[in-house]
Amino acid sequence: MPVEVHLVTPEHEVWSGSAEMVIARGVEGEVGILAGHAPLLIQLRIAPFRIQEEDGDWIKAVVDGGFLHVTSEGGETRVDVLATGAELADAVDLDAARARKERAEQFLTGRASEPEDAEADAARTELLKAEARLSLAD
Repeated sequence: MPVEVHLVTPEHEVWSGSAEMVIARGVEGEVGILAGHAPLLIQLRIAPFRIQEEDGDWIKAVVDGGFLHVTSEGGETRVDVLATGAELADAVDLDAARARKERAEQFLTGRASEPEDAEADAARTELLKAEARLSLAD
């Protein structure tokens, strides 16, 4: 029995359809969702996100945090992902991701880690986003 999946951001629906499995990375580790999974709500990390279609092919994406919610009712399982940002692998601009990574690394080089450094926190977030996108090319 398939899993109904909806991957959305506040701006648009990135992907929806039936799947065999969903693999996501939450703040406490990786989770795999199959049909019949128990209800679940997790906070997502900036990380790759994978959907295995019913024919066995994989759809790769990246999410920039957000939440994943699983419901199972009447034998049907639904996965709703509300991501802060998300892109399918074929929409990722790898050159732009490399440039973002380089800029963030340059900004953070030699910078002391201070607890209230909002600029450094933003650069670290940009670095994580760039690395997650570049990992899709592997």
